[in-house]
Amino acid sequence: MKVRKGSVYTYNPVPLDIFDSRTNLQKGEKVRVIKLHGCPPPNTMNHCHVERLNGDFVGMVCCNSLEK
Repeated sequence: MKVRKGSVYTYNPVPLDIFDSRTNLQKGEKVRVIKLHGCPPPNTMNHCHVERLNGDFVGMVCCNSLEK
């Protein structure tokens, strides 16, 4: 699934994010996709950076873990 910068998604982790988690997100949390300066854009190698809706940076997740 392709994600868009600035869009809000629900986090539902796929096995890759369950076994090799780089975040402390819980299933069902709402997150916003962001583009960090100096980092690859969203969808590069099917990953993206996300933040909580309050603006706290969370980390990188697999795009397949995000649902509309």
